[in-house]
Amino acid sequence: MNNSGEFPKANAILKPEDIVRARSLVREVYMDEKIERYIVDIVFATRRPEDYNLGKLKSLISYGASPRASISLSMAAKAYAFIKRRGYVIPEDVIAVSKEVLRHRIGLTYEAEAENITSEEIIKEIINAVEVP
Repeated sequence: MNNSGEFPKANAILKPEDIVRARSLVREVYMDEKIERYIVDIVFATRRPEDYNLGKLKSLISYGASPRASISLSMAAKAYAFIKRRGYVIPEDVIAVSKEVLRHRIGLTYEAEAENITSEEIIKEIINAVEVP
């Protein structure tokens, strides 16, 4: 409600069919196999950090991201590339969406909680450790 006691009027900027079309276009955004492998490596690093020279994280992660997380990370990276007006995904797209996609998919141990370590900090360490294509 504004100062005059009226609710502001919302103006439609998209039609439902525009949203459906955009979703279809996002699926068509190109992703190289190297980027796919990068996503899989990030997700696996949450499950087996010792395989990525992140053994110190093993005691902090109760459970890592599921294989479905790689699908979500892939789609989010494609959507991010689309928003940036690119028809292809680059590693920076994956990095940009990784915290939002993975944050709730990593379970922390009591040790991590006692040390005030967040899933975002763990994701940052993983992103810094996994080799970028």
